Amino acid sequence: MRKFKQAPLLEKVLIEDYAAEGKALARVDGKVIFVEGAVPGDVVDIQLQKNKADWGEGFVKHFHSYSEIRVTPFCSHFGVCGGCQWQMLPYEQQLVYKRKQVVDNLTRIAKVALPPIPEIFGAEQTQGYRNKVEYTFATEKFIPFGEFKAMKIAAEENPNAALPAKIPGVAGFHARGFFEKVVEIDKCYLQSEPTNDLRKAVVDFALENKMPFYNIKLHTGWVRNMFIRNTTKGEWMVNLILGYEAEKERIALFELLLARFPQITTLLYTINAKRNDSMQDLVPQVYSGPGYITEFLEDFQFKISPKSFFQTNSKQAEKLYQVTRDFAELTGKEIVYDLYCGTGSIGIFCSQQAKKIIGVEMVEEAIEDAKENARMNHLTDTAFFAGDVIKICDDQFFEAHGKPDVIITDPPRAGMHEKLVHKLLAMEAPIIVYVSCNPATQARDLSLLSAKYTVSKIQPVDMFPHTLHIENVVQLKRTDLL
Repeated sequence: MRKFKQAPLLEKVLIEDYAAEGKALARVDGKVIFVEGAVPGDVVDIQLQKNKADWGEGFVKHFHSYSEIRVTPFCSHFGVCGGCQWQMLPYEQQLVYKRKQVVDNLTRIAKVALPPIPEIFGAEQTQGYRNKVEYTFATEKFIPFGEFKAMKIAAEENPNAALPAKIPGVAGFHARGFFEKVVEIDKCYLQSEPTNDLRKAVVDFALENKMPFYNIKLHTGWVRNMFIRNTTKGEWMVNLILGYEAEKERIALFELLLARFPQITTLLYTINAKRNDSMQDLVPQVYSGPGYITEFLEDFQFKISPKSFFQTNSKQAEKLYQVTRDFAELTGKEIVYDLYCGTGSIGIFCSQQAKKIIGVEMVEEAIEDAKENARMNHLTDTAFFAGDVIKICDDQFFEAHGKPDVIITDPPRAGMHEKLVHKLLAMEAPIIVYVSCNPATQARDLSLLSAKYTVSKIQPVDMFPHTLHIENVVQLKRTDLL
């Protein structure tokens, strides 16, 4: 039988810094070691999981001493849930390391001349800031290693002790790395109340009425997922995802929720009998209310349907869009192309200072929402198109709608496809504003755009306090016009 060599244990290692993706960084004998869950200043034993010639990766096996900058996490689920990776850092320190992520990525990957990078725009509200949260109902509860180890020791010491009863159901968030297990949540601080009470009310009803929780392995069960969305104006949307229709129980549950939570302005349900959780091919059914909620950014209003994409931190989205609009340097004469426009929020936010807004997005449902949002805001000089930018933006399209004076691009984490980067170079807009949720892929694209563009402004914005995620806005100007 082949014997596997035990990965080395590195003892009493000083954590020195943070690297990309929020991993802590240490150096041992000239080798860079990446570690999760540590803070610069911690002294730890590291159990290596990957051990390459010039780098390694592992986890903390033991803390010898803690960093002076550590704070006590406010959430009892910290370290288990996985949703807020940086609660052990003061918020001011989180902002320091997030800005460092931007600086390191743009310097190391883009390798282009950069202007000074200012301080990050932090959030005034660091708890209850999300306007959307999704809970999962399941029959498999995730048990943290420490708790599992204690249960095992107790069983070994007393073999005759009764085993824990199998739970009928659990509600919370998917456990990291375990598709079938859910971390049971008592209180999540990401969205304001009554979020937690809503979740618990559904759990209590299902248990009292013996309605089964969803079994992800067997694909059986009734109560499956729940989306809760809210707005800064106090509107609440609840969309309960059910494995099958049980009309009597569903109506009883919904009447209970409406009576107990008058904050709910629209209540929906979606039957999902598929083997995956994707909502795109499903049709939510309205039980109460208009079926959507309306959010306001400045004086602009946006319709948010159950499947709509919308920035999940409304207050910081307003800051992000203000930066984007400022970087566009609009005078009222410009034709603005909003690529990856989603439901049109950035383009609409810029519309009063532009001559015309042209939005392009692959998802047809998002384009329909964008058109509706334009109508709600009484905009006439906007046009939104569903499809691939590379195919849509040809000479005939430019002749019909005009060549762009400003391009705003807000791609997903993977960044822009290389063909689109070359398309932007061919379009030759005087200004490009690049909004990114991943500075690493943004830096890669900036390197390609440097063939014709110079980075002229940069502004990081924190959308997600207590996480490692960061948004970054970059202004590029055509080099030949400088």
